[in-house]
Amino acid sequence: MRKTKKIGLTFLFPGNIIKSNPVERISFFGRMESPMEQKYARITLDKDFQISRIDKRIYGSFIEHLGRAVYGGIYQPGHPSADEEGFRKDVLDLVREIGVPIVRYPGGNFVSNFYWEDSVGPVAERPRRLELAWRSTEPNLVGVNEFASWSKKAGSQVMMAVNLGTRGIEAACNLLEYCNHPAGTKYSDLRISHGVKDPHNIKVWCLGNEMDGPWQTGHKTAQEYGRLADETGKAMKQIDPSLELVVCGSSNTNMPTYPQWEATVLEEAYDSVDFVSLHTYYGNRFHDTANFLAQSDDMDHFIKTIISTCDFVKAKRRAKKDIMLSFDEWNVWFHANEADDDTMKNRPWSVAPHLLEDHYDFEDALLVGLMLITLLKHSDRVRMACLAQLVNVIAPIMTEENGPAWKQTIFYPYLHASKYGRGIALNPALRSSKHDTRDFTDVTDVETVAVWDDQKDQVTIFAVNRDLEEDITLEADLRSFAGYRVLEHIVLENGDMNATNSAESQNVVPKVVSDRDQLQDGLLQSRLGKASWNVIRLGK
Repeated sequence: MRKTKKIGLTFLFPGNIIKSNPVERISFFGRMESPMEQKYARITLDKDFQISRIDKRIYGSFIEHLGRAVYGGIYQPGHPSADEEGFRKDVLDLVREIGVPIVRYPGGNFVSNFYWEDSVGPVAERPRRLELAWRSTEPNLVGVNEFASWSKKAGSQVMMAVNLGTRGIEAACNLLEYCNHPAGTKYSDLRISHGVKDPHNIKVWCLGNEMDGPWQTGHKTAQEYGRLADETGKAMKQIDPSLELVVCGSSNTNMPTYPQWEATVLEEAYDSVDFVSLHTYYGNRFHDTANFLAQSDDMDHFIKTIISTCDFVKAKRRAKKDIMLSFDEWNVWFHANEADDDTMKNRPWSVAPHLLEDHYDFEDALLVGLMLITLLKHSDRVRMACLAQLVNVIAPIMTEENGPAWKQTIFYPYLHASKYGRGIALNPALRSSKHDTRDFTDVTDVETVAVWDDQKDQVTIFAVNRDLEEDITLEADLRSFAGYRVLEHIVLENGDMNATNSAESQNVVPKVVSDRDQLQDGLLQSRLGKASWNVIRLGK
């Protein structure tokens, strides 16, 4: 048997030297922890430990012509809340409450058979089309101009996607000219003739959608798509050099071409594009909550892999610019799959069928919070992201066709991150106890990130306690932020992991607690309830 040596550690803490025994730990507060105290979480926050200034577009979302996202979602003429254009004001109020900065449109898989010309001009003259991705009928009552108008009302920018499935360079350039050119050309004058004098000035454009997927209309190999994306991007930037272009990455990490797809596509299109997209969805099909909440670790690995791939191509091409990441589809999605398959297979070609209407529970909200933390931890490269989607379709906002709009459980972590996660992301230097799950090892019991709003002089700590059985005290060294106090501690917790919300009953809502935080001499102790989402706000 190989002999092992016990190693004692020496800690420097508030000017004192303290030696630990081999089996003991020391907290920030000088308290010795016995071997039986297994659960712990400690962070150090410092103004110099910066990840990046956060691009507000990391809190974007997504509206696709799919199910009831558009018809019966954002748009429902005749509804008591509908405005003069038919948009539901109750939905707009909730979107504005979140503060959604950018919305991807019109797809998604829908875009690969989208003929944008059908969606503009007099509504009565617009054709109805078979929509191939979701086997529905598209009436084209809402199109490019209507969605641009809705976005302005919502306080959002548009992230426009172009069809590189059944169409290509010409259609993309024509749509860009229609949207952005002031006047005096065929398509800009066509827009003006449709009653839209001022250009929409859309600056972010997606070059197709999930072109690696065999389910995609017009699916291509990486080299085929890379060449098309490069030529389309070059042409579009001739029209408007200020555009930011997003090239399609892998649809998920289980694709057989991942991550070679990204490498091949970027070798073709590196000079023409600015972002590569990432998509992922998670579910709890095996009813294993601990494993489910560990899936944000997979998201973290996904991001790191794509960053490495982008930087490999950068080095290979001896390029100077970095490719940024647009995580423009992410969420929990699994609840309604069987019903969706039945609808599309056995009852196709209806208008706005009920599709992908996942009803989210409490544990889904925890994972959405964990995914938001993951995005913030990589905000130096993840500059845009879109929670997919926004209304009715795997969404934080649901509507009753003849009733109200209401908040799903996942609405709240999304709201909190968007509202309080503006500023500079800080590296918290987390040290946490860990556990293993069926698919993951060394899963931290607590996952956290912090954001310093240097304009308001406030710090917000976002934290999820992934332990399902025990409360954990988070210890934070905040001495870099002299004079701060706890402003608010918001929690989302529930004894029932499967608790859901509805129009009639909001069972999962945040609450403010006042008995879980102690801050003294710049050292914070905050109790994180078992299986909880926490927003700890500090300032002067």
